[in-house]
Amino acid sequence: MGSFQVDLTGQVAMVTGAARDTGQAIALALARAGAAVCAVDVNPDRLDETVSRIEGAGGRALAWTGDISNRFQVAALIEATRDAFGGLHIVVNATAADKRAPLLALDEYDWRRALEISLTGAFFCTQLAARVMADEGGGAIVNVLSLVGPLLTAPEAAPLAASQAGLLGLTRQAARELLSQGVRVNAVCSGLPAEMPAALAVSPDDIAAAVLFLCSPAARAITGQMVVVDGGNALL
Repeated sequence: MGSFQVDLTGQVAMVTGAARDTGQAIALALARAGAAVCAVDVNPDRLDETVSRIEGAGGRALAWTGDISNRFQVAALIEATRDAFGGLHIVVNATAADKRAPLLALDEYDWRRALEISLTGAFFCTQLAARVMADEGGGAIVNVLSLVGPLLTAPEAAPLAASQAGLLGLTRQAARELLSQGVRVNAVCSGLPAEMPAALAVSPDDIAAAVLFLCSPAARAITGQMVVVDGGNALL
């Protein structure tokens, strides 16, 4: 991530989808900046890798395995994070479900599951975490979106498009309602490498850098916004 530096010493972050790719890069970036990180995913094996990398670099991390589309599990997750690290200041919702099928043949389960994981899960994390943040003086929430839905379409991607467009709407609405509570809510919209020209493809570290900025004091006046990190792909 070049020379970009952020100091999050004393901050506590929760990152969903942290077992691989973009979510893992975000968790590592927040930890390098000094935050204690609760790494969340449904995959315990890959999640242990994330935590091991953070702790191996001298950081503090907690692995939490669960399903964020379950409200009770999210409540337990937030309490576990606060118990371990003494607070909660940053939440990054980086979990997404991308089940591809033609619209006319799309299975109802796949449709509902995509919305539950990507949209409802982010809602639970946002609502429950924001209550804590409001009591503790504020915080930052960042939702990681795909280009598909907010800006582009893709082959056979109705569940992804609908959930991501909905997540952008949730981002803006939450930013409006939580403004007076000192909680900022923003989105980072990233390109899908498989659908981007190779010369313009972005890396998980590029997305993590944008998330890191939005979580930092440098972005204290930014809320309700979408930062597009796609190498210019949406312009083509």
